[in-house]
Amino acid sequence: MTQTVQGETRRRARYLPLAAAMTAAVLLAGCASSRNNSVGTHSPSSSLTYAKPGSSAAMRAVSSWGSKYEKDNKDRAAILGYANALQQNEQIEQAMAVLRAAVISHPNDREIASAYGKVLAMNGRFDEALNVLQRAQTPQMPDWKLMSAQAAIYDQMGNHERARGLYHQALKIAPNEPTLLNNLGLSYLLSNELPEAEYNLRKAAALPGADSRVRQNLALALGVQGKFAEAEQVARSELDPRQAEANIAYLRDMIAQSRG
Repeated sequence: MTQTVQGETRRRARYLPLAAAMTAAVLLAGCASSRNNSVGTHSPSSSLTYAKPGSSAAMRAVSSWGSKYEKDNKDRAAILGYANALQQNEQIEQAMAVLRAAVISHPNDREIASAYGKVLAMNGRFDEALNVLQRAQTPQMPDWKLMSAQAAIYDQMGNHERARGLYHQALKIAPNEPTLLNNLGLSYLLSNELPEAEYNLRKAAALPGADSRVRQNLALALGVQGKFAEAEQVARSELDPRQAEANIAYLRDMIAQSRG
């Protein structure tokens, strides 16, 4: 029994660095993963399709939103859409410049502040990102989306306890919000607390507002624990076929490693 447990521990240890690397990007994007989580009712961040960096689709999105931004660089929809498109195409420095100008022209816009904080964090500027988000927050009327963005950054910094405290505070404001439960589950995944990760991701995936990325994360949490059959089933359900195949290929690689 001891040998089996030790083998399982070693197998998980091989998977977790890759899982953490995948999760790192998802955490920062996770606050925009729900269909209904954006500030305002017509946020471009909730309607953009996700394209592979450098692909024709990603470049078309940059060109399309860039034209709108060029016509009016103060229009918040153009700002957020262009910044999102740039980030998806991995033009992070340019996205940061767009949002840096936007927080000056829209000093009270929480969604722009949140987007700027996230892109700063993507560039490894965690302290600056936290300062931007904290300045945008209003203690009397706290915004759960800003809390979630702050928490994701703390997770990136390895301060999971502080991150989870913020997620739980945010859940008091927005109970059963799938994006919060998703990020909370990913927080546990990053620290190898796998049953807690699975519990929160299952709960998130069962909620009406959950999108395919939440189920993708659940499949990852299941796969890391060796629950490959269920992970593949989840990955195939309601996911874009290409995204599902990418997940399944990853899970099959995990199986191959476990047998090696």
